[in-house]
Order: sequence, then C-alpha cells, then structure tokens
Amino acid sequence: MKRLHLVSLGCPKNLVDSEVMLGCLERDGFTVVEDPAAADVLLLNTCGFILPAVEEAIDEILRLSEYKRDDPAKMLVVTGCLVQRYGRELQNELPEVDLFTGTDGFQDIVPLIRRAAKGKGVLLDLRPAEYLMDSSVPRRLSTPPFRSYLKITEGCDNCCSYCMIPPIRGRLRSRTIADLTAEARRLEGLGVRELTMIGQDITAYAADRRDGSTLVRLLESILRETAIPWLRLLYLYPTGISDDLLALMAREERIAPYLDIPVQHVSSLILKRMNRRYDRRDLDLLLAKIRKWLPECAIRSTLMVGFPGETEADVAELLGFLDQWRLDHVGIFSYADEEGSPAFLLPDKVAEEEKQARYERVMEGQAAVSEERQQRFVGRVEPVLIEGISRESELLLEGRTRFQAPDIDGCVYITAGRADQGEIALVRITEAHTYDLVGELLEKNGK
Repeated sequence: MKRLHLVSLGCPKNLVDSEVMLGCLERDGFTVVEDPAAADVLLLNTCGFILPAVEEAIDEILRLSEYKRDDPAKMLVVTGCLVQRYGRELQNELPEVDLFTGTDGFQDIVPLIRRAAKGKGVLLDLRPAEYLMDSSVPRRLSTPPFRSYLKITEGCDNCCSYCMIPPIRGRLRSRTIADLTAEARRLEGLGVRELTMIGQDITAYAADRRDGSTLVRLLESILRETAIPWLRLLYLYPTGISDDLLALMAREERIAPYLDIPVQHVSSLILKRMNRRYDRRDLDLLLAKIRKWLPECAIRSTLMVGFPGETEADVAELLGFLDQWRLDHVGIFSYADEEGSPAFLLPDKVAEEEKQARYERVMEGQAAVSEERQQRFVGRVEPVLIEGISRESELLLEGRTRFQAPDIDGCVYITAGRADQGEIALVRITEAHTYDLVGELLEKNGK
C-alpha cells in the first residue's frame, strides 16, 4: 500500500498541512500518483469552515469512495477541518472511509494509516487542537518550486461571531523566529523565490509568546538570513497593522507592496455584531495611514454581505467605502449561517434572495473600481514572476506582479518574449482588464 493520491481542499494553511502529510508519507516510501484508480491510499484533506466548503468536501469524499467501491482493497483517508468539526457524525454516516483524523493528527498520518490498515471498522482519531508544526517535520511542496507558503501561526483568538476557526483550529500558537527562519532558509535552498507568510491573523504573531517576538522582528530575521526576492503578507487583522510594519515595508523592497486585510464590513453596527474590534473610523484612519506610508501598495480585502441585521443603508455604506478607498482586490461573500457560531443565534436574518442581490450589487461596484485601478499599470515596466505557460493558451506565458498574490488575484498574460518558469523578469504592461494585465517581456538589454 505505497501508492498515494492526495486531494487538498481549502486555504493555503490547509495546503501546508497537506504538504507535511506528503512529506511524512514519502519518507515512509509512498509515491504520489495522479490517477486515483492507481492509488492504494486515497487521502482527502478537507475544509469545514462554512457550509459550501462542507458540501464540497462531502462531494469529494463520495467521489473518491467510488474508487474504493470498485477496488475494496484501497484505503480512503479523510483529514482536516471537516473531521475536527463533524468527526463523530462522519464516522457514523460514511462507513466507506477507513480513517478520519482532524486538524491535529496530520503529523502522525503514517502510524494512523498503519493502525487503520490493521483494524476493523472506521478509525476516528480526534484530538484537542493543540499541535504546532516546526521546521523539523518533513514537507514536500505541492506548489510550483519557485513559490511557497510559510505558516507562522496556528489557531486564532479573535473569536468573530460568524467564525468557526477557534473551535476547529484552537487557540493562537506561534512558532519561534529561529524555527521559521530555519524553514525559510530551507525553502530558499529548494528554489523558492516568493515566500508568503500565512496564518489566520499574522498580525497576532507572537501575542501568545513572552520572548519579545513580533511580526516585524520575524520579517527582519528572514530578510537578514535569506536572499528570497519576494516576501508577501496575507491575512492581517486591521487593528494589528503597526507603524513599525509599514515603515519596514516602506524601506524594504523585498517585501511586496501588498496587504491582505479582511475587513468583512464597514458599518460600525455590523462590525460590532461581528465582534470585530474596530469601527468605520478606524478603517478610514488605517487606509489613510497605509496610503501615506505605501502609496503604491495593493490592498486586498474581503467583505461579507447579508450578515444578520444588515440594512440597505449598510450596503450603501459598503459601496461608498469601495468608491472612496479604491481597493485593488476584493473578495465578496454572502453570510453563511453556521450552527455553533454566536451569529447563528442572532435575529434579523437576511433572506437568501436579498443576500444574492446585495452580493451582485457590491461585486458590480468593485469591478468598476478594479478596472479603473488596473489602468495605472499600462505603460509601466514591472518585475513579473513567471509562472510558466498560460492556462488560457499555450501561445502565452503567464506571471504575476508584486501586486498580485498567487491563486487569489489576477495575473499577467505575456504575449511576446521568452523567460523561464520561476524567473523574475521585466514586463512592459500594454493592456489592463478588470482583474488581469497583458504585457510583453523586455529583452535582456532592457528594450
């Protein structure tokens, strides 16, 4: 049983867990196969954060179980957030699965698979969410070799009223600066040229420690100890963005001028009901400060429409905020009622049809902003990290500027010139669309 097919769902934080499992299993002699029919072990790492993610995970379990039905000798393993949240119900409802383990069992995936192979019935391994990975664990990158994620924290203490992450992932746990720097050095040795710091809220980094560590000190250590050209920051809580961080970004070109700040809403009343620790005035002051320190910085955010109690006036305020601050990238989501969250008990629920209408209005408003913001790049020469042949056409290359994060933002389609995958090359931008750019590679002499 040494052939593995792995599917990873959800966020980059989940992807890192999948990479640790891959590393552990490969060290034990497993080889990865693309075809699930050829695998001895079918491994699914799930997301269970919101209902659409739960539904996607269940559909994927059922899809993989068809291969096990055709070949009962296969083992079906399900891990991750869905299991941490619904493990006992899954054990009862999905007997075709051989092993369930939650968010704290992935590092022991090899002995767990061995136990499941020897036992009878469905093995359920559920533990309190307390594990924190370190640089000593095996990890096999599943991203292209020139970019990777560095998970600097686990868990979250923010306790937003709509969010199930604290019950699923546990309290905040931060890795040490020395350990994270050691992993960054190892990733650099593997060829990584873009390293993205991730956590549920990376501005909370080291709030649980008493050793003087901060996000700024972590970044300074990685800048000092590696030569990785691009460092990127994802998922920053608005009130955690300090002047020290902005000052560091202003003087260090290797930190991408890009901030992912999920504000969720801008109405002070809705923010209070969400248990977010800021109001509209705080957001205005923060964005003004960012634009002062980092005039070119791309700002990405997420917004939620349809939260209980949201009114038409609140939606109008959202649209006015987007028009005022001209954010570069915005993900918009409809509120999902999650049983077990405090928001589940709130009155004044918004009807699904109204949620959809508000979603479409805000999406349309932001699309106009994004298209206008993109135009500033036309005629400029920008460094672009080359991803390789475009997914749209074999006649094009594809890459990303410093202002575009992997997998969540648009890209640059390159219509002329040659460059190697993983190279950071200069591209003259010739067109701008709502989410993507078009450009031509400069020749090596700069023309």
